[in-house]
Amino acid sequence: MSLTYNTFTTSLANMIVVPVNDPNFVIALPNIIDDAEQRLYRELDLLSTRVTATGALTASNRKFTLPTGSGAFVVVEQFNVITPSTTTDPDLGTRNPLNPSSKEYLDAIWPSVTGAGVPSLFAPISQQGWIVGCWPDAAYTVEVVGTIRPAPLSASNQTTFLSTYLPDLYLAAALVMSAGYQLNFSAAGDDPKAGVTWETHCAKLLESAKVEELRKRFASTAFTSKQPDPLAQQT
Repeated sequence: MSLTYNTFTTSLANMIVVPVNDPNFVIALPNIIDDAEQRLYRELDLLSTRVTATGALTASNRKFTLPTGSGAFVVVEQFNVITPSTTTDPDLGTRNPLNPSSKEYLDAIWPSVTGAGVPSLFAPISQQGWIVGCWPDAAYTVEVVGTIRPAPLSASNQTTFLSTYLPDLYLAAALVMSAGYQLNFSAAGDDPKAGVTWETHCAKLLESAKVEELRKRFASTAFTSKQPDPLAQQT
């Protein structure tokens, strides 16, 4: 079944046998949630974390700051420069995909604004700062595709993709950190095997979730959406 923040916290407290309103548990809960979510978002590369946002280049300026309207980008996958420059809606213009490059290459090929035109390459210079080459000759709209970190599960955000579609994995991942909260990561803990047990269970659930996520992107066996089958192999 899917979980909400309320049912998640109740289930978690029940599993580690503490009152849901225990002051120490309440303090530790945001860290437990963050630890579970960050791990799952990084390892699963979920389609649900992909967003598309637009920003604008400045004529004769190769620097571009990623838009934040849909959240701060963690991984950038694609840049599209929209032509003509007067078009702000990508669907009403022409998308010109940019190829990833390096700052060193762009510095060498386009060291100045000379030869400005429609950019064809892009490269990172910081987490949110990028440059393009050639230098833009107009204020082109840029469509950015990539991943963000969704808002965490909380009292004001009762459901997330993880709590709705991967509740078993989410709870297992949280229980790994919860073992640390209960000092069960060492021989001095009441149950020193608790952390290892939940980590093993979480790892098994992660593998099946990864396969399902790859199927969504047609990146499963033979680049299809089919479930991998060890028996259905070409002889």
